Amino acid sequence: MKGKVFVAVFVVLLLLSSPFAVFAEESVVLYSAHNQAIIDVMAPRFEAATGIQADVIKLGSSEVVARVKAEKNNPQCDVIWSIGGEQLEANSDLLESYTPKDWDKIDDVFKVGTKWLPYTGIVMVFIVNTEAVPEDQTPKKWTDLSDARFKELISSARADKSGSSYMQLATVLSIYKDKGWDVYKGILANFMLSAKSSAVSRFVNDGEASVGITLEDNAYLFVKGGGPVKIVYPEDGTTAAPDGIALVKDAPHPDAAKQFIDWALSKETQDFLVEQMGRRPVRTDGAISPDLPPLSKIKTVPYDFAWSAGSKKEFVAKWTELVQELGL
Repeated sequence: MKGKVFVAVFVVLLLLSSPFAVFAEESVVLYSAHNQAIIDVMAPRFEAATGIQADVIKLGSSEVVARVKAEKNNPQCDVIWSIGGEQLEANSDLLESYTPKDWDKIDDVFKVGTKWLPYTGIVMVFIVNTEAVPEDQTPKKWTDLSDARFKELISSARADKSGSSYMQLATVLSIYKDKGWDVYKGILANFMLSAKSSAVSRFVNDGEASVGITLEDNAYLFVKGGGPVKIVYPEDGTTAAPDGIALVKDAPHPDAAKQFIDWALSKETQDFLVEQMGRRPVRTDGAISPDLPPLSKIKTVPYDFAWSAGSKKEFVAKWTELVQELGL
């Protein structure tokens, strides 16, 4: 009997030792547009740290929002994990405000959401196949991507499906103002459109495309893997902004959901994302990968999430017209 009591006490103490331990919830449902490779690594780490089962449903960014919206009267999702901030901003009625445990450690520059939270810092970049594109022909600006030599050689996801691709469109419009659509149309004419943003860097790495427009961390995985690729930061400016994480309104497992958000924004998790995934931390006490330049060395432009979210229907409609006009 004494032995059983000792084992029971030991188990309780072990559970209490985890900073994320809970007892009322056993699972959390996550809808995520994260790259599957990241999900496969991160979900088990969360489960090991908390004892909570992570049920992850991988969807495209637009599909995440559409599904949560369809389930509004009977929510099935607890946390939206890693989608574009403008999509979360435009659908804040689906979200519940939550202040995470380490909110004072989050950099103020990333605190831009109404009801959603910054998850990681993302930067829009070009990934270039160094075997297909000579050094002296490497595109250095957004406008370079409209050059005829890149006809059907630029990989990009669809701006009507991918949150990151929509942000790329909005970035060009933000930089070039009244000339934005003319500049973007020239770039779009050279696109090979992909259904998934996660495939863009792979196409470039494998030589199926010469250039891709993608997230820095997606490109960095192939650079780190030794592929014939390099990252280019547009000299005419790029976006450095957070992607988002959010608690769904009336989530079925709110306590576990808050645990997941606290874990995702913890220093341990943020440091892991930097070290293993090439992401940038949103914490003030986080460090970037030594292989990546500090943001101070990159020309960035302000990104207005309210403007981007409020204009999305109009911009996507215009994008669709151009795709049809160009026969893509």
